[in-house]
Amino acid sequence: MAEYRIDDLARAAGTTVRNVRVYQDRELLPPPRRQGRTAIYSDAHLVRLRLIINMLERGYAFAQIKEMISAWESGRSLGDVLGLEEVVGESWAEEAPRAVTATELRRMFGKQFSPGNVKRAMELGLLERRGRGFISPSPQLLDAGAELVSLGVPLGEVLDLAEQLQQDIDHVAGHLVEMVRKHVLTRPVPTEEEVPYYSDVLQRLRPLVMSALNAAAARSAARVIPEVLGDRLIEMLAKSEGQAKRA
Repeated sequence: MAEYRIDDLARAAGTTVRNVRVYQDRELLPPPRRQGRTAIYSDAHLVRLRLIINMLERGYAFAQIKEMISAWESGRSLGDVLGLEEVVGESWAEEAPRAVTATELRRMFGKQFSPGNVKRAMELGLLERRGRGFISPSPQLLDAGAELVSLGVPLGEVLDLAEQLQQDIDHVAGHLVEMVRKHVLTRPVPTEEEVPYYSDVLQRLRPLVMSALNAAAARSAARVIPEVLGDRLIEMLAKSEGQAKRA
C-alpha cells in the first residue's frame, strides 16, 4: 500500500495542497494517519480525493458531496468503506518506483538530459522531483527510453512516443471501462453484498487486464518489429545483387 505526504497526494490526484486541506476541513476527506508531526495519506485517500474532484467537475456542491458520501457510508462499517477504496486505489504496476539522481540521468541520456526535456518528462509523469534528485514511477519505461536514445533516437521523439503510448492505452482503457460498466456493474446486487462484489470484480480485473495487454503487445511486436529492418534488408539485397552483376 502506497503512502503519501500531502504534497505527493495532491500531485497524484492532479490538484493542489490547498484544495486537499479544504476538502479535509469540510470533512469530505478522512483524516490522515499521524507519524510524528507528519500527516500520512493512503491509497484510500487518493481514491476519495479523485472521487471528490470528479463530483465537483460534474457540478455537485460540497454539501451535496458530503451528503452522498455520508449516505453511502451510513450502512457500512469504516472497514468496509476504506477496504473498497484501498482495493480501488491499489497500484496495478508490477514494478516499484525508483529513485534516480541527476548524475544517473545524465549518464543515461548524455547531453539530451536538458532542462527542457526534464520539464517535459515531469509533465508526462515520467519523472517526479524529489529533493535534489528524481523518482521514476516506472523504471521500465525509463530504461526503455534510455535504450532508444542509446540506439540513436532523439530524446524529444522518445518523449513524443511516451505521450502517444499513454494516449493510446488510455483509449483502450476507456473501452474496457465502458464494457465493464455496461455488462458487469449493471448487475443488481443486494446492498449488503455491494462492497465484496465490487472488490471481487476489481481483484479479478487486475490480472485479466494485464495478461490481455501483455499478450496483445507481444502479438503486435511479432508483426511490427520485423518491419523495422525490412526495407533496409531489401536495400542490402538489391545492392548485393547489383554488385554481383557487375562482377
